Amino acid sequence: MSPLRFIGIDPETNTGESPTVWVDEDKRELVFQGWKPDPRLEAECAAFELPGHAVGIPDTEAVIRIPARMIPDIRKACDAAEACTDVR
Repeated sequence: MSPLRFIGIDPETNTGESPTVWVDEDKRELVFQGWKPDPRLEAECAAFELPGHAVGIPDTEAVIRIPARMIPDIRKACDAAEACTDVR
Protein backbone atom coordinates (compact mmCIF):
# COMPACT_ATOMS: atom_id res chain seq x y z
CA MET A 1 0.00 0.00 0.00
CA SER A 2 1.39 3.38 -0.94
CA PRO A 3 1.71 6.09 1.68
CA LEU A 4 -1.06 8.65 1.85
CA ARG A 5 -0.49 12.38 2.09
CA PHE A 6 -2.80 13.89 4.70
CA ILE A 7 -4.53 17.02 3.37
CA GLY A 8 -7.20 18.00 5.85
CA ILE A 9 -9.85 17.08 8.36
CA ASP A 10 -13.32 18.53 8.98
CA PRO A 11 -12.61 21.80 10.81
CA GLU A 12 -15.55 21.15 13.12
CA THR A 13 -14.24 17.75 14.24
CA ASN A 14 -14.34 17.51 18.00
CA THR A 15 -16.36 14.42 18.85
CA GLY A 16 -14.37 11.64 17.24
CA GLU A 17 -16.21 11.92 13.94
CA SER A 18 -13.64 12.96 11.45
CA PRO A 19 -14.34 13.34 7.73
CA THR A 20 -10.84 13.47 6.25
CA VAL A 21 -9.17 13.82 2.84
CA TRP A 22 -5.83 12.39 1.73
CA VAL A 23 -3.99 12.07 -1.59
CA ASP A 24 -2.48 8.80 -2.77
CA GLU A 25 0.44 10.31 -4.67
CA ASP A 26 1.44 7.04 -6.37
CA LYS A 27 -2.01 6.47 -7.84
CA ARG A 28 -2.92 10.19 -8.18
CA GLU A 29 -6.20 9.56 -6.35
CA LEU A 30 -8.14 11.38 -3.68
CA VAL A 31 -9.03 9.28 -0.63
CA PHE A 32 -11.98 10.31 1.53
CA GLN A 33 -13.24 9.25 4.92
CA GLY A 34 -16.78 10.45 5.44
CA TRP A 35 -20.11 9.73 7.00
CA LYS A 36 -22.24 6.87 5.76
CA PRO A 37 -25.39 8.20 4.13
CA ASP A 38 -28.83 7.31 5.37
CA PRO A 39 -30.38 4.44 3.38
CA ARG A 40 -32.71 6.79 1.48
CA LEU A 41 -29.79 8.82 0.09
CA GLU A 42 -27.82 5.71 -0.78
CA ALA A 43 -30.85 4.29 -2.63
CA GLU A 44 -31.26 7.57 -4.51
CA CYS A 45 -27.61 7.46 -5.63
CA ALA A 46 -27.94 3.79 -6.61
CA ALA A 47 -31.00 4.54 -8.76
CA PHE A 48 -29.13 6.78 -11.24
CA GLU A 49 -28.58 5.35 -14.69
CA LEU A 50 -26.32 7.55 -16.77
CA PRO A 51 -23.82 6.85 -19.56
CA GLY A 52 -20.99 4.97 -17.86
CA HIS A 53 -22.96 4.59 -14.62
CA ALA A 54 -25.13 1.53 -14.24
CA VAL A 55 -27.95 1.28 -11.73
CA GLY A 56 -26.70 0.16 -8.33
CA ILE A 57 -23.50 0.60 -6.39
CA PRO A 58 -20.77 -1.96 -7.09
CA ASP A 59 -19.38 -3.86 -4.12
CA THR A 60 -16.04 -2.13 -4.68
CA GLU A 61 -17.56 1.37 -4.30
CA ALA A 62 -19.31 3.31 -1.55
CA VAL A 63 -21.39 6.44 -1.16
CA ILE A 64 -20.03 8.79 1.50
CA ARG A 65 -20.98 12.24 2.74
CA ILE A 66 -18.44 15.04 3.15
CA PRO A 67 -19.42 18.41 4.66
CA ALA A 68 -19.29 21.40 2.31
CA ARG A 69 -17.06 23.19 4.84
CA MET A 70 -14.30 20.84 3.63
CA ILE A 71 -14.32 22.30 0.11
CA PRO A 72 -11.02 24.17 0.72
CA ASP A 73 -9.37 20.87 1.75
CA ILE A 74 -10.84 19.07 -1.26
CA ARG A 75 -9.50 21.80 -3.59
CA LYS A 76 -6.10 21.47 -1.92
CA ALA A 77 -6.24 17.70 -2.43
CA CYS A 78 -7.16 18.14 -6.10
CA ASP A 79 -4.20 20.48 -6.59
CA ALA A 80 -1.85 18.05 -4.80
CA ALA A 81 -3.04 15.08 -6.86
CA GLU A 82 -2.68 17.06 -10.07
CA ALA A 83 0.86 18.05 -9.14
CA CYS A 84 1.97 14.42 -8.69
CA THR A 85 4.15 13.16 -11.48
CA ASP A 86 4.06 9.71 -13.02
CA VAL A 87 7.87 9.51 -12.88
CA ARG A 88 8.92 7.40 -9.85
